[in-house]
Amino acid sequence: MNPWLLCILLIIFVQYVLEVSVALLNLKALSPQLPEEFAGETTQDEYAKSQEYTRITTYVSLLENTWSTGLTLIFLLSGGFNRVDIWARGLGFGTIPTGLLYMGVLLFLLMLIGLPFSLYSTFVIENRFGFNKTTVKTFILDHIKSILLAIIIGGPVLALVLWFFEQTGALAWIYCWIGVVIISIILQFLAPVLIMPLFNTFTPLADGPLKEAIMSYAGQQDFKMQGIFTMDGSKRSTKLNAFFTGFGHFRKIVFYDTLIEKLSEQEIIAVLAHEMGHFKLHHIIKMIFASILQTGILFYFLSITLNNQGIFEAFGMAHLSIYASLVFFGFLFSPVNLLVSIVFNIFSRRHEYSADQFASNSTGSPDTLIRGLKKLSCANLSNLIPHPFHVFLHYSHPPILERIAALRKNHFSSKS
Repeated sequence: MNPWLLCILLIIFVQYVLEVSVALLNLKALSPQLPEEFAGETTQDEYAKSQEYTRITTYVSLLENTWSTGLTLIFLLSGGFNRVDIWARGLGFGTIPTGLLYMGVLLFLLMLIGLPFSLYSTFVIENRFGFNKTTVKTFILDHIKSILLAIIIGGPVLALVLWFFEQTGALAWIYCWIGVVIISIILQFLAPVLIMPLFNTFTPLADGPLKEAIMSYAGQQDFKMQGIFTMDGSKRSTKLNAFFTGFGHFRKIVFYDTLIEKLSEQEIIAVLAHEMGHFKLHHIIKMIFASILQTGILFYFLSITLNNQGIFEAFGMAHLSIYASLVFFGFLFSPVNLLVSIVFNIFSRRHEYSADQFASNSTGSPDTLIRGLKKLSCANLSNLIPHPFHVFLHYSHPPILERIAALRKNHFSSKS
């Protein structure tokens, strides 16, 4: 057997077994006993509902993982990648348009594989647990807009990458790295203005006590921003959220309309303080630089595996090409990508603790943030007791009980 094919099959198998094992461990960690910390915040019935939500979403995720892994193996071993390549080449375009068609078809097939599960999750599971507000029309329009954005933005970026690797020789990976980083930074500025409004409506927060309280807190922290907005999150779901977007004076505070309905004024300020903490403690800049480094590593490893005859034979390909190399590299790089994501998550969880502490110190009330976090967790039916290994692999935020414990410990230490 081709050693590259054996390596790829082993990667797929190990990743599948790992994900299934972690999911089963997470299910096993569920306990019917309501954590004492939440005894006054939710009922036993609501807690049981959150656990059932975790079970069902996990089972569906396992089924989707099994379905997608099985189809990927069939597609790979039956020569599917080569068939798509032969079809794309047969249209008689140049290498870059052919590459765009090849990648586009594969991404479209990948979307089709996940579509039944997306439909089921949205219109069955989320409906059952009272979250879903998405209409069929909104669901369809969201997918159409996502496809169009992939074509309008992703197409030129991919074309640029292919061109660099075709034309610039050994240093192509550096040019690609620089080009993609520049485009990513530009998109960070354009997304709040051009992209996000395609999916949601952003409305300036109405004048009143809440806006005055937010402006007062932001002034105390010397935090410059363009405005405070509410987003029609209720258009798709009843879940709660809040975030910052933009940079410098173009920063915007965005609250889901569902969050404003469920949290008190002081709790909203505490959530805002946490998000502001990420900016004040330079977490955003640190993660951007880490992401830039990750992109450079990715392009470097890609450059040393381009047009590898053994890899193309493993995928049953009749022709070598840079665009197919990008696809096959994704299979080989996935273990490295998993390790990188674990490291990113470790730092992200540390940043969350730091931002919590910033919110506690700047508002003078850890209890207010704790109440807000509890309400967010209960409203979103979050799993209060995830398995530690599941957290290690996948959580960018610490489990809620650990965040609360850290807030209380740090507050007690500061008073002592």
